Amino acid sequence: MSLPSLKLGELTAAAPIVQGGMGVGISLHRLASAVANQGGIGVIAGAMIGMREPDVAHNPTEANMRALRSEIRKAKELTDGILGVNIMVVLTDFANLVRTAVEERANIIFAGAGLPMDLPKHLLETREKNKTDYTTKLVPIVSSARAATLICKKWLSRFGMVPDAFVVEGPKAGGHLGFKPEDITNPGHDLETVVPETVNAVKTYEDLQGRAIPIIAAGGIYSGEDIKRCLDLGAAGVQMGTRFVATHECDADIRFKESYINAKPEDITIIKSPVGLPGRAIRNRFLDALEEGKRNFRCIFRCITTCDPQKSPYCIASALLNAMKGNLERGFAFSGANAFKIDCIMSVRELFESLQAEFDTALASTKAAFAR
Repeated sequence: MSLPSLKLGELTAAAPIVQGGMGVGISLHRLASAVANQGGIGVIAGAMIGMREPDVAHNPTEANMRALRSEIRKAKELTDGILGVNIMVVLTDFANLVRTAVEERANIIFAGAGLPMDLPKHLLETREKNKTDYTTKLVPIVSSARAATLICKKWLSRFGMVPDAFVVEGPKAGGHLGFKPEDITNPGHDLETVVPETVNAVKTYEDLQGRAIPIIAAGGIYSGEDIKRCLDLGAAGVQMGTRFVATHECDADIRFKESYINAKPEDITIIKSPVGLPGRAIRNRFLDALEEGKRNFRCIFRCITTCDPQKSPYCIASALLNAMKGNLERGFAFSGANAFKIDCIMSVRELFESLQAEFDTALASTKAAFAR
């Protein structure tokens, strides 16, 4: 049996798999287009996307906008599938990047690391400015039913619209987490609790708008069996990031990918990010040095609104950029909780085939159990 499709309005992904947006430079046009070509939703990460532009240090806004345009266009040359852009709310260039993604007709904008209360404004203003009816879907990333409800209420009252979907991210995700440190291990925040709560919470707004608001589960989803489990919880699809790092098409350096393959369970750790949120990463000597109190900071990007250069022990943009290039002596790799399970690099196509086979096995097992 094939994986079910994922529908967002008139968009239909053949597989219910969203590739998580991974910055800095981990998911760009190569990875996003490869995922879209397999029937999933490929996602370009907007965070510090202009890292390779020659003027990024003294003109980061223009560099990031230019690079985002370029990455979307390159991806579209490689696929006719569904392409999204992940744009963190805490980015200083958030509004400019949203407008750029809309103008380049990205199919979907995923917005997290903060509540994207003004996201529709940027879509509507871009439509008005260019006199064009852009159809980009807007999908907030949240960690609770309460956050989803708040966004629905605000968007409906201010803009007369609700999100096209929600990504509901649990505490096993990689990168920045939308939880207090003490809540990361609280079972009440697990997907088994939060996904059904959010599915129920948005029903009121589905009825008001006369359309579905799909819930996409994220955080620690590793296998086809995990996909089935999330669909059984009421999710319409899943978002996966970690699995796509260890693919040939991932835009990161091979040494970044090998850090996943070499990781042990005890290497996966929670850090405090200069963004002001906890994050999950693979422990290495760079992070060990920070714990010892060594400060390594020079702010040239001014990329995050919540980062205080006077108090931050390091520049997260530089650290993630170094890691993406394979220089893990001067940076670190974000990862999901299950990164240590990865033992090889494969193609995106092989990964989809593996997930499909695992999903089929889990489905057959469930049917057999009911038949007994």
